[in-house]
Amino acid sequence: MPEKTAKTAAKATASKTFASKVAAKTAPKAAPAPKAAVKPAAKPVAAAPRIEEPKKVVTQRQGFKANEFVVYPAHGVGQILAIEEQEIAGAKLELFVISFMKDKMTLRVPTAKVANVGMRKLSEPALVKKALETLKGRARVKRTMWSRRAQEYEAKINSGDIVAIAEVVRDLYRSESQPEQSYSERQLYEAALDRLSREIAVVQHATETEAIKEIESQLAKSPRRGAAKAESGAEGDSEGDADDLDGDSDDATVADEAA
Repeated sequence: MPEKTAKTAAKATASKTFASKVAAKTAPKAAPAPKAAVKPAAKPVAAAPRIEEPKKVVTQRQGFKANEFVVYPAHGVGQILAIEEQEIAGAKLELFVISFMKDKMTLRVPTAKVANVGMRKLSEPALVKKALETLKGRARVKRTMWSRRAQEYEAKINSGDIVAIAEVVRDLYRSESQPEQSYSERQLYEAALDRLSREIAVVQHATETEAIKEIESQLAKSPRRGAAKAESGAEGDSEGDADDLDGDSDDATVADEAA
């Protein structure tokens, strides 16, 4: 009896196990969990090609360029033919090649030295007009020895200042009715006239002959030297002073030339 009970229990257990297996097979499968949407990886953005800017050449040209007319104080108006480089003592040097056609001379000036030598661009038309107006004024001649005045005139001529040069032309100008100039006076007058006429000619796009005619026409409008003194007999007038100094200037000139 007990054996039957044991067998019966074993069969019941086996039946339960079989039933659970069948139930597991026949049970509906759970739906799989939805997979998270995977975003496609972003494509790497190609870097924009870097455009290299052309290297700026560091120069000291002060705005001057080839074929430009300039004023070099010691020589007057010249033209920049080229800008070239030369190697001197292992160092590269940039130079302006300036031609002075009338003097048949070529000058090479380091671009870094243009400020030191006083090289400048041509005067503006307004400044040229001011220089021409200066010619119509009364001559101003100091009561000093000619040698000292000559040094002052030379300094003005070599200053490169167009108005200062016009003052020299005005002060040394002599009309036909006035006494003749000494040799040294004439030289300084012609040097100043040459500098002034060259610059006026280039600025006004005229010839030097036309520029000289314009200068002389302006000088003709200036008060005659000695006119005030001849009329009033007053002393100290600048024009009278110029006539009084004629004799001194000639003597000083002879002394200078003899020395």
